[in-house]
Amino acid sequence: MVWDVLNIIGTIAFALSGAMVALDKECDYDLLGVYALGFCCAFGGGAIRNLLIGVPVSALWEQGTLFIVAFISITLLFIFPSIFMKHWHKWGHTMDAFGLAAFAIQGAMFAKEAQLPLIAIITAAALTGCGGGVVRDLLAKRQPMIFRKEIYALWAMLAGLLIGLNIFPTGMSLYILLGLIVTLRLLSVHFDWQLPKFQFKQSNSPTYSK
Repeated sequence: MVWDVLNIIGTIAFALSGAMVALDKECDYDLLGVYALGFCCAFGGGAIRNLLIGVPVSALWEQGTLFIVAFISITLLFIFPSIFMKHWHKWGHTMDAFGLAAFAIQGAMFAKEAQLPLIAIITAAALTGCGGGVVRDLLAKRQPMIFRKEIYALWAMLAGLLIGLNIFPTGMSLYILLGLIVTLRLLSVHFDWQLPKFQFKQSNSPTYSK
């Protein structure tokens, strides 16, 4: 039951995240565009993961309940945008952190059960947790957020690494891992942790003496 609730929270968070990007004045998408970005953000990562680790594509359509949850969430956002925006700024990062952690762990477990190597488990975790956001940003013609802002994908990859190394194998240990990833994500937002960036500095033109 707890796992199902976390999946629902993650789906709501990512569906709303995609829909809010579509409602931004820079995008100015119509109703179809709002639903498209919302669904791509909520389910895009899982779909890409399934293709890479060999899970049948039809598995995506077995999530009927989550599709309904995403549809209702996006519809309510479209009807009451101001209400959702107000609460999103307050609780959005927390919901997103739970979605990231739950989906990253889910993706890693899929790959582990398929007996794939460690690198595949890490990749599956990152794609499930972050892939939907990348698809959303590309469709909105934006530079993907995970490559330019707070630490995000790294926490999903960490979840995959810990699961792949059997440090958090199954059962209750996965909920401990969930709490760890959520905490790290919220700390990175609060303290504005960022990965090192390369900054190109153009050197001055050489001067030559006579």
